Amino acid sequence: MELKVIGAGLAGCEAAWQAAEHGVKVRLYEMKPVRFSPAHHSRNFAELVCSNSLRADGIYNAVGLLKEEMRQLHSLIMEAADATKVPAGGALAVDREGFSAYITEKIKNHPNITVEEKEITSLETDAWTVVAAGPLVSDALAEEIQRLIGDCYLHFFDAAAPIVSFESIDMSKAFRAARYGKGGDDYINCPMNKEEYLAFYQALISAEGAPIHDGVEDPKVFEGCMPIEIMAKRGEDTMRFGPLKPVGLTNPHDESRPYAVVQLRQDNAAGSMYNLVGFQTHLKFPEQKRVFSMIPGLENAEFVRYGVMHRNTYLNAPQLLNADYSMKQHPQITFAGQITGVEGYVESAASGLIAGLSVAAKMQGKEPRVFSAKTAIGALGAYISNGAITNFQPMNVNYGIMTSPEKRIRDKREKAEHIANISMEEIQKYKEEIV
Repeated sequence: MELKVIGAGLAGCEAAWQAAEHGVKVRLYEMKPVRFSPAHHSRNFAELVCSNSLRADGIYNAVGLLKEEMRQLHSLIMEAADATKVPAGGALAVDREGFSAYITEKIKNHPNITVEEKEITSLETDAWTVVAAGPLVSDALAEEIQRLIGDCYLHFFDAAAPIVSFESIDMSKAFRAARYGKGGDDYINCPMNKEEYLAFYQALISAEGAPIHDGVEDPKVFEGCMPIEIMAKRGEDTMRFGPLKPVGLTNPHDESRPYAVVQLRQDNAAGSMYNLVGFQTHLKFPEQKRVFSMIPGLENAEFVRYGVMHRNTYLNAPQLLNADYSMKQHPQITFAGQITGVEGYVESAASGLIAGLSVAAKMQGKEPRVFSAKTAIGALGAYISNGAITNFQPMNVNYGIMTSPEKRIRDKREKAEHIANISMEEIQKYKEEIV
């Protein structure tokens, strides 16, 4: 008996790894390099597209807690992230290429995993399957999923930020620092005075966007990955209260407090590439070059990659999926990744971890472990399977979807510690059960 995993993104690799580590034979299908999605370019697995950041890395916030839970559960994705991390203040950011290469090598050399470079276009309801084709699922497989589930598809548009070469940044204008000194000099900051900011704002809101395909004129855009030009159109100061907020930074060149700041985050271990934080965009490439070169320090920037926008597809999961991401109607088919409605790299990998563990248990005749919403990983499963949700939207992990402490705790730090302790206790109980 063999488990079929479709897609070698973060979720697919994690699902395949977990199942294989628990003794299940896995056949992992990946359509690259036969076919590439609009946002993917590398032949390696688990390719990061939108950002190289896996967000905050402290256990006392929701995504940091989720990462620690995954570490405790022997996540391949977290192992790779920790092995390839680059400086990013209080965040966990990775060398994009090194991260993917690490995972690819591990997957291809696992004795229980066989990799096939092949596009899958059909699903068998009586075969153990994890569909982790990602939000950029191929048209043929999307049609097959549509046939299987009926009229329960939703979709939104997502965007990725541009990357510039370090050597092209003018450091006589830019400077290294992290807000409030957290992380030392992990970020490169491009400061703007009011005049510079207003000129940039006007150019940005009047710049020409790239055409959106699939016949969609007014796409839904996920709030957590909003194109910078759409954010700007919401108001003159919107960016200054978002990714361009100047608080906690002083320009060491003249000891001034900037009116706005564009931050650049290291994108690879060599430090030769930096991405523009919060600058997801779907402007035309020449417009990106023209407008973003108005940022002080980036006047002569070499754009290693321009920002792109693409369709992300996700399911109306509360109608379709259980808390372990298996289908209610076809229990041998399990979904994983952003297609389930979890949002973010870490959350996608977490869904793959649960999918892999759950399917492996079922295939071996065991009762799968369902984590409660007292854990971050369990809260994600509870959220996507909550049938009471009528207007389902993709969701990052957060304390709001986790079970609140029985006692009211006013202090945020104390509350976070309490939640983390309860979570770690449950994760430890699970680890003891499977020994």
